[in-house]
Amino acid sequence: MRIKIGVMGAAGGKMSSQARKKSYLLGKAIAEAGCVTLTGGCPGLPFESTRGAKEAGGLTIGVSPGLNLQEHIDLYKSPTEHLDVLIFTGSGLMGREVVGVRSCDVVVIVGGRSGTLGEFCIAYDEGRPIGVLEGTGGITTGLKKVVELMKKKTGSEVIYDADPFRLVKRVLEAHRHMKKKKIRYAAG
Repeated sequence: MRIKIGVMGAAGGKMSSQARKKSYLLGKAIAEAGCVTLTGGCPGLPFESTRGAKEAGGLTIGVSPGLNLQEHIDLYKSPTEHLDVLIFTGSGLMGREVVGVRSCDVVVIVGGRSGTLGEFCIAYDEGRPIGVLEGTGGITTGLKKVVELMKKKTGSEVIYDADPFRLVKRVLEAHRHMKKKKIRYAAG
């Protein structure tokens, strides 16, 4: 079964061209590694990863907050381009986070605000390998401090890197290490 890498991050707000480019390259790196790119089916930085993955021939999945395609497009103003599969949760923006994170083997954080912080916390609590793509702004600039403040051991390995290709390689190594040691988390 192919490894699913969830890209969680800024769907709105201010995003630099550097963050957009890094997110695009992240999707490309995921596809070139033979993995599936999973996002919240949203615009912004996750969309850039989806676009990069598709242009590199990868498989992409979106976990929509909407109940159906009309809600996905009209209510949540979310794209359908570059998505191979769209899963409708009907759970709203915050409700779909658990489904999205639990559907992944690995999570990578790009930029982001409060919703992305929620996804990070779910992945952390469930012991997932987590990559943080540095240089994408938002909460990525403060996650080291958040982890330090939590003072909670969950088995999660958080990996920070500014290079999308190197980050994918490193999170996949962490995933393989966890599987080899049979460390169990919700998706594995």
